[in-house]
Amino acid sequence: MKLQKHYRVCNLCEAMCGLEIVHDGQTVQSVKGDQNDPLSKGSICPKGALIHELHSDPNRLKRPLRKKGDGEWEEIDWQAAFDIVGNRINQVRREYGDNAVGLYLGNPTVHNFGMMMLAGEMKRMLGSRNSFSPTSMDQLPHHFMAYYMFGHSLNIPIPDIDRTEYMVIFGANPLASNGSLMSAPGVHGRLMDIRKRGGKVIQFDPRENETSRVVDEHHFVKPNTDVYFLLGILHLIQKENWTALGNLGNHITGLDKLKDLAIEFIPERVAKITGVPEDVLRRITKEYALADKAVLYGRMGMSTQEHGGLCHWLSAVINILTGHFDKPGGAMFTTPAFDIKRKKKFHKAHKRWQSRVRGLPEFDGELPVSAMAEEMLTPGKGQIRALITNAGNPVLSSPNGKRLEQALPKLDFMVAVDIFMNETTRHADIILPPPSHLEIEHYDLIFNLLAVSDNVKFSEPLFQPEKGQMYDWQIARELIKRFASISRKQPSKLYQWLTPRQLLNLGLLTGPYGKLSHPKRWFSGLSLKKVIDSTHGISLGPLKPRIPEVLLTADGKINIADDVFLNGLDKVKTELSEHPYQSLDRDQFLLIGRRHLRNNNSWMHNTAALMKGKNRCTAMIHPDNAERLQFVDDQRVTVSSQTGSIDIPVEITNKIMPGVVSIPHGFGHKKEGTRLDVATKPGNAGVSVNDITDHNRLDPVTGNAAFSGQVVSIKSSTTATPKAE
Repeated sequence: MKLQKHYRVCNLCEAMCGLEIVHDGQTVQSVKGDQNDPLSKGSICPKGALIHELHSDPNRLKRPLRKKGDGEWEEIDWQAAFDIVGNRINQVRREYGDNAVGLYLGNPTVHNFGMMMLAGEMKRMLGSRNSFSPTSMDQLPHHFMAYYMFGHSLNIPIPDIDRTEYMVIFGANPLASNGSLMSAPGVHGRLMDIRKRGGKVIQFDPRENETSRVVDEHHFVKPNTDVYFLLGILHLIQKENWTALGNLGNHITGLDKLKDLAIEFIPERVAKITGVPEDVLRRITKEYALADKAVLYGRMGMSTQEHGGLCHWLSAVINILTGHFDKPGGAMFTTPAFDIKRKKKFHKAHKRWQSRVRGLPEFDGELPVSAMAEEMLTPGKGQIRALITNAGNPVLSSPNGKRLEQALPKLDFMVAVDIFMNETTRHADIILPPPSHLEIEHYDLIFNLLAVSDNVKFSEPLFQPEKGQMYDWQIARELIKRFASISRKQPSKLYQWLTPRQLLNLGLLTGPYGKLSHPKRWFSGLSLKKVIDSTHGISLGPLKPRIPEVLLTADGKINIADDVFLNGLDKVKTELSEHPYQSLDRDQFLLIGRRHLRNNNSWMHNTAALMKGKNRCTAMIHPDNAERLQFVDDQRVTVSSQTGSIDIPVEITNKIMPGVVSIPHGFGHKKEGTRLDVATKPGNAGVSVNDITDHNRLDPVTGNAAFSGQVVSIKSSTTATPKAE
């Protein structure tokens, strides 16, 4: 058959790399980066290069499955599956109330614009307050800061990496993530370009990671102490009067509350807690503050600690005070072609309700995922008795995931929308599988909001699904119909009548670049057809200054010092004199996570080519610690916390701070009861670090899971190394 080329956006991670796929109409021959994509310009990572293997995975589900009484699975037709789900979920709602149904939208949901278009309507028809997602295990502090400072949870400032001359990075590894909440395909080249411009890239992290190889300076910082270093920066900025608000001063409220806020955080005290030398703090603060184009950026490591919310607030405060905000080279807002922030005025989105057991507050319609298991396990009014999951595996990803694994079999009913049977979905009564990544049309609703430049691109399906398959938005629409039958609200006619493709076209037409947004744009403005006809996508230019029009706060100004953050500083100030982790026992360590370029979620672990090479599920420790405990490389050790223990090979390296242990997330696959082939060689399945993370350890300001900085102990294991299968 004649070979053809298909161009699309990779939707496996945040980077939105353009792909050039050579195929014969039935099978993929090769995948490489699209050189003409205006955002990625030919960049590609191993995940995108192997997207076709995920599509052709023999373990991928394609027909609805029902669990029989003996625990075995059988295929059933779609209408029968929908009727069972509708009847069972509505039965629970009638008997126990709407809140007795939980909803978990997993990470891949945000990478699929069809389900993204319908998920809100499905939530509305269910009427349950028990909604969860990985947001509260990941980026919630970003959204929290954006909501309180700029009026909307998606008003997240993005580093203008392509024009900055001085970039300070906290707790991030963009060479592994391709930029996270900073969609930056080809980030290696972008960072190198900063240096070529005569600029600097500075990194603070408890581990020297992949990004450390391309920065000018890497500095170890103790886990869970970033907030002290940021307060030290603020102290020096205020003391030396390095503020430069410029025109921003007319658009800020609460500046007076910042006066003397960091007066106690002198460099000497900060150095003692963080482990970063005092002279480094002084020098880098001065260089950053006085640079013409500079930006401070923090990500996962800064989010998933006890003070993640304060860290991201302080980062924004520091960027604003030094004049590195809403201008080229600093932190800026995108102008997306389809702006899903449709509300033009402030709306309350925090503490409207609390979780039943611990009283944890809601944010943006969701409760912290750390509360999900206890809401199932604790009897009483409002107990979750049924669960709907979409493309998620929280048994592996949520803190103390063993509790969730114990809770799921006790549910009255569970339905999973997923392409694999995994550690979570194996507990479902019904599994509804949508098509693969290459069988769907795609537009990035979220990551165009978070990209380092403004772009627009639409991907047509490469292959048609097999006869009898249903798209996830079609699945959602069928479920919405059934849930609506006993809801107090009526389904939106817009979502009933229009497909996601039609809704997207409407959003593009009325968006900031659309044909209908301004009379002068009728002939030149965007429509979906124009985007499709472009083939490779359309560049809409670099990030642009957007204050004040982007601000959605009640008064239309930046709320720079809300009491929710100021009150959160009380504990930080209390611990300034004596931080609880200053001294540890000889076998105690501070736990941090780790991400690899070859995997983004557990789906990736089923692709053999992405799992090849040496075992990546290891416990990294420093040689000094290994010598003290008499460990040798690749020795199996037991890592324990108050929630459990795991056995894992140790990896001895000087690329990690003494007293710190790094274990990657997402591993721990149990082949029993699943349809996964992850263990192609010993150790590939690995162990789940979330068997030892503590569900009670949260950021008190935001409710985000505080994985980083938890104290664990490490001892020699008595478990033998597994033999090859």
